[in-house]
Amino acid sequence: MLKAAVLLLLHAAYVFGCGTPAVKPDVGRVVNGEDARPHSWPWQISLQVKHGSRYHHTCGGTLIGPRWVLTAGHCIWPGDVYRVVLGEHDMSQQEGSEQVRDILRIIVHPKWDIDHVANGNDLALLKLDKSPVLNDSVGAACLPEAEEILAHGTACYISGWGNLYTHGPMPDKLQQALLPVVEHSVCSRSDWWGINVKSTMICAGGDVVAGCNGDSGGPLNCLGGDGRWYVQGVTSFVSSRVCNEAKKPTVFTRVSAFTDWLSEVMLQY
Repeated sequence: MLKAAVLLLLHAAYVFGCGTPAVKPDVGRVVNGEDARPHSWPWQISLQVKHGSRYHHTCGGTLIGPRWVLTAGHCIWPGDVYRVVLGEHDMSQQEGSEQVRDILRIIVHPKWDIDHVANGNDLALLKLDKSPVLNDSVGAACLPEAEEILAHGTACYISGWGNLYTHGPMPDKLQQALLPVVEHSVCSRSDWWGINVKSTMICAGGDVVAGCNGDSGGPLNCLGGDGRWYVQGVTSFVSSRVCNEAKKPTVFTRVSAFTDWLSEVMLQY
């Protein structure tokens, strides 16, 4: 029954037109992080937390359905008030493409534990108060098939407004960077991440290019054989010393390990 529900959801995503941005991402020459082409990752959202009377960017996230955003469990703190901004590119100005939504419900994965990040399950689903208007600036990413494993070296892209480098400034404009996938057998070697990387995680990048603070919860965007973009990972953690440490690739929650849970939650609520 659940498998049928998963198929139904995936079918709904296709009808919804997932993973096909009107503005094509610039993926021809990205090695280190650079400004993304505006609205070329239309599923990228800014999760913002309220401090006083103002909201501030705290994490990234991915629109995966008409009212659903996928982010990281560690981005959510009990008692905090959040909102989601879609269609954002340049945080320093109002561009007219932004859509702001309140969050109706937050569902953090039941096995997520902030004290044991390496256990995995670093996921949360946010149900928006109302659907965004889908247009050239706002669209959904596709969800991968259950247990899909990407080959070593697969070219994927991280996107977000995270720090440009360790303790560095946060950019105004959305950044993107090429992060090739590092297969689990390599990433889990003792001189890499070792036992800190579980099979429910996916590693990508490392050394020169990596995710950094503020990228958390955002997508690892990977192009499928069907020409659509899939959110294969949710940004979870990097080295605590520096963001771009050799043999310490950025670690993501592997979305294909949680398709059943995502389907259950989205059908239940």
